[in-house]
Amino acid sequence: MRAGLLTLAALAAAPLVAPAVAAAQERVEVWHAYRGEEEEGLRAAAAAFMRASPDVRVRLVAQPFGAYASKLESAIPTGNGPDLFIDTHDRVASYVAASLIVAVEPADRAAFEARIEPAHRAALTIEGALRGYPLSVKAPALYVNTAFVAGEVEALEDLAALSLPSGVYPLVMEAQSAYWVSGLFGAYGAGLVDEDGGWGLGTDGATRALEQLRGLVEAGVIPRETDGALVARLFTAGRAASAISGPWLAPDLPPELRWRVQPLPIVRGAGGEPMRPYVTVEGAFVASRARAPDGARRFAEFLMLGEGALLRARRARQVVTDEAAWASLEDDAFLRGFRRAARQGRVTPTHPHMRMAYVPADRAIRKVLRGTFGAREALAEGGRRFDDVTRALPAPVEPAWGLLALGLLMLGAIALSIRRLREAPLRAAIKQSLPAYRYVAHAAIAVGLLVILPLVVGAATSFFAGRGTDMYFVGLANYADILSARGGDLFGNGSFWLVLLVTVLWTAANVGLHVVIGVALALLLYRPYLRLKGVYRVLLIIPWAVPNYVTALAWRGMFHFEYGAVNTILERLGLERVSWFASWVTAFGANVATNVWLGFPFMMVVTLGALTSIPKDVYEAAAVDGANAWQRFRHITLPLLGPFLAPAVAMGSVWTFNMFNVVYLVSGGEPDGGTEILVSEAYRWAFTRGNQYGYAAAYAVLIFVILVIGTRLTARAAEARA
Repeated sequence: MRAGLLTLAALAAAPLVAPAVAAAQERVEVWHAYRGEEEEGLRAAAAAFMRASPDVRVRLVAQPFGAYASKLESAIPTGNGPDLFIDTHDRVASYVAASLIVAVEPADRAAFEARIEPAHRAALTIEGALRGYPLSVKAPALYVNTAFVAGEVEALEDLAALSLPSGVYPLVMEAQSAYWVSGLFGAYGAGLVDEDGGWGLGTDGATRALEQLRGLVEAGVIPRETDGALVARLFTAGRAASAISGPWLAPDLPPELRWRVQPLPIVRGAGGEPMRPYVTVEGAFVASRARAPDGARRFAEFLMLGEGALLRARRARQVVTDEAAWASLEDDAFLRGFRRAARQGRVTPTHPHMRMAYVPADRAIRKVLRGTFGAREALAEGGRRFDDVTRALPAPVEPAWGLLALGLLMLGAIALSIRRLREAPLRAAIKQSLPAYRYVAHAAIAVGLLVILPLVVGAATSFFAGRGTDMYFVGLANYADILSARGGDLFGNGSFWLVLLVTVLWTAANVGLHVVIGVALALLLYRPYLRLKGVYRVLLIIPWAVPNYVTALAWRGMFHFEYGAVNTILERLGLERVSWFASWVTAFGANVATNVWLGFPFMMVVTLGALTSIPKDVYEAAAVDGANAWQRFRHITLPLLGPFLAPAVAMGSVWTFNMFNVVYLVSGGEPDGGTEILVSEAYRWAFTRGNQYGYAAAYAVLIFVILVIGTRLTARAAEARA
């Protein structure tokens, strides 16, 4: 009886106790950019941690890799970010400068120092304080197809000496990327940046490394214009004896392919030194505005040492930093190979200039591999570009003058508004329209919040300078730098005026071809005796219906030097292959061809609609008067199409002027940034040149001003003709 009463009392109290237990749980939000096996391994580790620590609940949130850093920079300062996030060590310095992370102290310092290598601890140490928990390391390694190579590859030169079937490359790698070439630079004692954050590829060793790389490409040891997708396809298809890649390649390899992983080989030309690629240390970082910092630290330490490390190694296939875990992983040849590769490499410098070195280095490598520049000349030019990007920012100025100017402008606007409101006709018109304003108020608010407010914020940002979120007022300094080409040649490579000239030429060429091709096809489809017109119309609209970034990537593949459809057709016609992105003319032509394919359907549809509005009686009267087809087109069709095509041309010009996707995805600005347009140049300053958002915002304001002036002049010219 007594036991029964106790049971009933417990059941009755359960609903009251459960909320108290739930409320006592610490909820930790963790951001990551993992996919596939790595995400599964992280989820398995989180589940194991919550079983062992029921007072902490972990919520994993996957973020897109490309926008990961920017989302952290915008979310953490406002308190909307994670408690803990996983990222690479090369961003630690910028995170510390922006106060996004806090210093941490392991609960068991002795175990931490005994089980984590000093180099991995140092990678996450800034200004003498540990900023994160080392979790794993990633480094390029050599995948070897054992059907072509029996033993371990000793030297890079041995790959060139392999006797292979036709169509099989000795080595595939992203030879145009400085990250993947860093191992060869390392063998010659060169790095992208030096200890002080300066340009590190201005040495004789870097020149020799790049000359050797060019020799391997010219000899056919390494294919031309390789990217990550092509490396994976060639090695997966058994068309490569070896490949330099990361651990993410392994899940895509077919089961019938026999392969193994080893560290990168030595380079005899460098005195037998091994290739020393950059190694990335992944860490878990506690956010400065974390809501559950204690739970975040506990989960981070679980991931770093012991069971969490083993789970990530086995499920996520990660090379964990916990040395004690490797006693249980010695039978895993894959992980052991990547661990050896990481130990042979060098930890990527954490200097903020490191990320700004990749683009100048990439472009220098491409110029050499395409044969347009010598190695020493290209690397020296890359150094000048690097120095320009990393030069000191404008000095701060007193914002009082800026505030005074803003106040005067606002007073002037208020005075002008009051003067206009005193006019009786205007007051009467406003009073008469007041009932209608209720119907458009919601639209006006939406436009204000989604369009006007971002424009105002962007314009205000252009008066500030800084890297990332650490910004200060500089007045008109950004505009002065842009319009003066940063003190260099006004029409030098990368200057605002040269990029503007390219942008205008780009817009004129594309819109002109859009109109000519669109009108011509519309006239053909409008002919009354043409059969299957509906089918043709659907087929011709497909390029417009497909997302432009998909089309851009497809066209880039078609312009590939070795495997592109365009070069294959040229070869079948008895012509030589063209390196489309090696010269400005061919790269610009590739961009234009892609954008014309995307844009002509719009003009065709507009013209078809306009043709239906032209009375047939006019054509019949002209035919009776003896006008031929050309005269009818010139004196009837074109003048009557004008009012319809004018707004379409205006919209097409604005779209084309800002057509970022095609330029970025097809040519990537190649060669050497020569095909960049204003919007892609603004993107570079915002995201690949040290996050100079103020400078990029000034570019955006100038683009806006140019488009406003251009559209107004076009409208006035149309009114004058009318």
